Amino acid sequence: MQQWRTASPEELERAKSRSGWDIIRRVAPYLWPEGRNDIKMRVVIAMVALVFSKAIAAVIPQIFGAAVDTLAEEGASIFVLGAVGLTLAYGMARFMSIAFQNLRDAVFAKVGQRALRSLALETFEHIHRLSMRYHITRKTGGLSRIIERGVKGVEFLLRFMLFSIGPLILELVFIAGILWWQLDAWYLAVIVLTIAAYVFFTFKVTEWRVKLRRIMNDQDTDANQKAIDSLLNFETVKYFGAEKREAERYDQSMQGYEAAALKTAYSLAGLNVGQSFIITSGLVAVMVMAAIGVENGTLSVGQFVVVNAYMIQITMPLNFLGTVYREIRQSLVDMGEMFDLLGQPAEVSDLPDAKDLKVDGGRIELKDVAFGYDEERAILKGVTLTVGAGQNVAIVGASGSGKSTIGRLLFRFYDVQGGSLSIDGQDVRDVTQQSLHDAIGVVPQDTVLFNDTIRYNIAYGRDDATEEDIIAAAKAAQIHDFISSLPEGYETAVGERGLKLSGGEKQRVGIARTLLKDPPLLLLDEATSALDTETEQSIKDALALAGHGRTVITIAHRLSTIAEADRIVVLEKGEIFEEGTHSDLLEKEGRYAQLWHRQQSEDSAAA
Repeated sequence: MQQWRTASPEELERAKSRSGWDIIRRVAPYLWPEGRNDIKMRVVIAMVALVFSKAIAAVIPQIFGAAVDTLAEEGASIFVLGAVGLTLAYGMARFMSIAFQNLRDAVFAKVGQRALRSLALETFEHIHRLSMRYHITRKTGGLSRIIERGVKGVEFLLRFMLFSIGPLILELVFIAGILWWQLDAWYLAVIVLTIAAYVFFTFKVTEWRVKLRRIMNDQDTDANQKAIDSLLNFETVKYFGAEKREAERYDQSMQGYEAAALKTAYSLAGLNVGQSFIITSGLVAVMVMAAIGVENGTLSVGQFVVVNAYMIQITMPLNFLGTVYREIRQSLVDMGEMFDLLGQPAEVSDLPDAKDLKVDGGRIELKDVAFGYDEERAILKGVTLTVGAGQNVAIVGASGSGKSTIGRLLFRFYDVQGGSLSIDGQDVRDVTQQSLHDAIGVVPQDTVLFNDTIRYNIAYGRDDATEEDIIAAAKAAQIHDFISSLPEGYETAVGERGLKLSGGEKQRVGIARTLLKDPPLLLLDEATSALDTETEQSIKDALALAGHGRTVITIAHRLSTIAEADRIVVLEKGEIFEEGTHSDLLEKEGRYAQLWHRQQSEDSAAA
């Protein structure tokens, strides 16, 4: 037997905090994906367009300054013609710079969108791989908002990783070098001091604002969770007249979001004012130096214009740098939560060399199975049970005895913590989950339907089902006549979670899609416990037909539905108390007989 490992609850609960560099390293491969030469070519073309755009942008002030100096000259009209030509060259250079910028954005768009799609799909698939333990504790609204914010941050981060920080620094260095070469070191000293002060102030304040952003995100997630939870439980809210109470809960969360959002807005205003003060101070200092140079005759009017143009050209990327850094930090916060979600370990996973389950008859064996949802509370205590191929075995017992837990272990929502569970001699931990799930059909107590048509919900049982297959499954589940009587037939929408259908109708749709799946093993998990007696009897007939020729495990609370089972197993506090046929167990006058007589008395009293 091979060794397997189940993630501990501590591992599942511990969300590893990720630094900004961890997230950047996680996203960076989407810029240069393996095996995608078309994406790589787009990145290369975008980079070439970027280089051309920056090179032309650095030349524009020189052309403008030369035109001004030409116009300032006194003499023949040839200078005027030269100035006109320089002005036209200036306009062409500006156009080309903007054109290359937009070419870069257009070429890179597919790279960003592909990354967004790939990461969204990866997150979606990972969530479906997570265990039952995770999904019964998650909050749907909060989870959806985390994914939404994280995925939206991907394209932004990719775009500005490639086109912002590095190119902006390069442009600043390039312009500072030109000013040093054409003027003197004092200009460079003022520019360097201005940039250093700007960067220091921006980074410090932005790091502080990141904490505010996290608080705002938490409040946003909480408000969204409360809204979705309340809407999903619309009927319960109405039953208890709790609309005002729900509105107050939602408003309380939104109040917290409002307070956090206001702090974020106020801090942003302070950041912008501080950045503007630093930039303006540096600009004024350099322009004063240039004005003195013109007055002293060491600079021409054209050079004064060049200095002004370069300073404006510096302030623009500096302002952009502040915005980019701020947005990147906020994107990293948003994406950090999503990557923490991706970092959640799958409690149940396939072995590296797991093979597909091969069902040959459908014999199910539990050998000394022990399991508990937490260490302090054992649910199953050494259960040993064999279900022969083609048999119908019912498992009954009081609430909390472990009936449904056996079904979850069979479907491998959890791994057993002691003993083994096998199908035709194959331990379920040694086979792939996909093949295991394909072999088992489940009809749960409460069938939840997708908010789509009846046809879609029945066809969900098998991807390649034809119209004839769907109708045959519906007839076998005794629901075809009902569907045909509806105005829209199989195209009838069932509503959120199937609420437009009655309990019995939903169960029949669930049985139909299970029959369409045509699995060799069938698990009926209290499939009729929530139905009235008349509906229960018709559903019972449909289930009997569904179980024909299959190995069936029926988990039941109402004993009248399993009296004809080949064998009945009675669980008591996680252990097998007794087992046998219906008549044998009644003759024993044991726990099963007590449960049977009690339910018969309750049914008689109700009648």
